[in-house]
Amino acid sequence: MSSRSALAWVVAAALLAPAARAELGAEPVGQVAVLPERPGPHWFWLSDVLLHRTALFDADSGELLGLLSGGTANVGFVVNPLFSPDHREIYLPESFYSRGARGERTDVVTVYDGRTLEPLHEIAIPPKRAEYYPGNAANALSDDGRFVAVFNLTPAQSVSLVDVREKRFVKELATPGCGLIFAAGPQRFFMLCGDGSALVIAPGKGGAWALTRTKPFFDPNADPLTEKAVRCRDEWLFVSYEGKLHAVDVSGAELRFAEPWSLFSDADRAEHWRIGGNQHLAVHAGTNRLYALVHKGGPDTHKQAGRDVWVYDLASHQRVQQIGLGNALAGMVRQQMGFRRASAAGWLLAAVLPNPGADLIFVTQDDAPVLLAVSQGPMPVLVHDARTGEPVGEIAEAGLAATLLFGP
Repeated sequence: MSSRSALAWVVAAALLAPAARAELGAEPVGQVAVLPERPGPHWFWLSDVLLHRTALFDADSGELLGLLSGGTANVGFVVNPLFSPDHREIYLPESFYSRGARGERTDVVTVYDGRTLEPLHEIAIPPKRAEYYPGNAANALSDDGRFVAVFNLTPAQSVSLVDVREKRFVKELATPGCGLIFAAGPQRFFMLCGDGSALVIAPGKGGAWALTRTKPFFDPNADPLTEKAVRCRDEWLFVSYEGKLHAVDVSGAELRFAEPWSLFSDADRAEHWRIGGNQHLAVHAGTNRLYALVHKGGPDTHKQAGRDVWVYDLASHQRVQQIGLGNALAGMVRQQMGFRRASAAGWLLAAVLPNPGADLIFVTQDDAPVLLAVSQGPMPVLVHDARTGEPVGEIAEAGLAATLLFGP
């Protein structure tokens, strides 16, 4: 039987199968749920540019636990919320227009209650904040939890600083030639600059903020970095278009830059393996493992989806595991047909339907971590055991156009 005939048989069987009847009772309204004081080990947030929200899910149950909107609907991208160290507050930079998609613009950092997700405060900032896809470095929270830094692009580049402890806007700092923002210790941040250096922002003398440029640590012309870095304890890990891993250590008085190392061997490069996707790195700090989403492709395909995740030991710089991701398209079709994942029909769909790969990956930080992978479009979230690579579940209808995966 050809793959096309097999698929047609599966579709026909689904259409001819008797529809299951569900007796739905009355749904209680007016109830307000409160999240536990501490996040669950497999909780994750998923931002969606079409639904214009950031939603909280439990990867174990697949349950939607809550959501945050991202300012005026149909305007801009939802960026990642920032979480206070005690999990009591969430900080989300947002933009609003007086006439919906036009009119006077107002930018704020909204402070939400970490358990009820209700807004508590709004701190006005200059209406300049950058909105870009996927937005993973559009804002940052200092490691002591006091200051939020918001990257602005008008196209002039600057940073707005907000004291979330005192709930006030501090000041705007001009940062020409440097963009994006990353936390770098208590009350310190850094940005990436066009010449391959970093701009460090930290408190100076007399209450002022000092801006200091480092020496270049990568060549933006020969092999630029992607901004989609992940943090493992005191190191930010950036990967270049050609797969070179650059580590930035923020633990000391000055930033330190480790010698780059390659994710790919000569044999891998000969087979055209590259990083891919819009969020192509994840890390598990407890095991010191780096997860990289990869695909086969030519130059400038660093945003192409990948069907494989390669796992590296950060101490030895060696690849220790290869994980083949499940077929999200087959999962979506199977769920719509009502077939179980372990059924023969589920196996057949996975065999005959093309695997679209994933664009976003994330790994939870507990002792039994799961690897989450999301494709473009209304695909299910794939859940794999991050230690063995085995698929353990799927979360259906989590969104329409995922932009970011992250944990609380």
